[in-house]
Amino acid sequence: MEGKTAIERLRKTRAMSPAVSMVIITASTIVMVLIASIYAYQVLERQRGASEFDAVKKSFIAFDDAVRDVALDKRGSRSARFTVSYGVLKLVPNALFLSINVDDYPNVNYNDTVGYVRYEIPTDYVNLGSGYKEYILGDNKTVVTSITEDLCCALIEQESESVHLTLYYRVRIMGPTTVQVNGSTVNYVEILVVKLTAARFSAFKEADFDLTAKNVGITTQSFGPYAVDEDGSVTVTVTLGETTSSVDIDLNGEYVVFNLVIARVSVGV
Repeated sequence: MEGKTAIERLRKTRAMSPAVSMVIITASTIVMVLIASIYAYQVLERQRGASEFDAVKKSFIAFDDAVRDVALDKRGSRSARFTVSYGVLKLVPNALFLSINVDDYPNVNYNDTVGYVRYEIPTDYVNLGSGYKEYILGDNKTVVTSITEDLCCALIEQESESVHLTLYYRVRIMGPTTVQVNGSTVNYVEILVVKLTAARFSAFKEADFDLTAKNVGITTQSFGPYAVDEDGSVTVTVTLGETTSSVDIDLNGEYVVFNLVIARVSVGV
């Protein structure tokens, strides 16, 4: 009897082995399929996030075109299309301190705050490397002196667990233009400030929208005329946020007038 029982047990064990193996194989297959599906989903999400980031860069360039078109157009308005799902677009008013000073002419100065537009996306979707920094518009100067230079700066930076794309405007100085006035030679230096602003701090996500730039006012303030210093030059220093740049301007006449033009551009949806 005992021998017969042992044989029956062996037969049952042999019969169970294929069934157990099939269960293990099936479970392993399901686990592998789930892991592959999760990985494929993550890859797809990263691709979608990266595609959104590339599209937002193009939208920033289009929005800069809109701002430049309306900056000196009273009551002008233009917009650019944005699609944001994986990142967030922020309108940040009065965020950067702006200061303009002219050496030897202490009365020629301007102090204010300006805003910026920023897009942020987690590094889960776009990872450019720690400390990454790139300008897609402009450079690290706070002042430009040519119409061929971008007045706008669009800066990509990776900080901590997110990538930022920030758009803001620096100062443009043109001239001098020399004019004869009552027998005297007068230099006119034009200083243009685009003051980007918004009604309030705003953040937009999971939406398609038109970001609108609207001219809400242009003011001009003239300083001078002042007698030109003996060395015939002047240095204008501009501080924007934590960055400072200077430009030297050669003057050719007896007097100089500085015209400060402030173009206020409101940003909203």
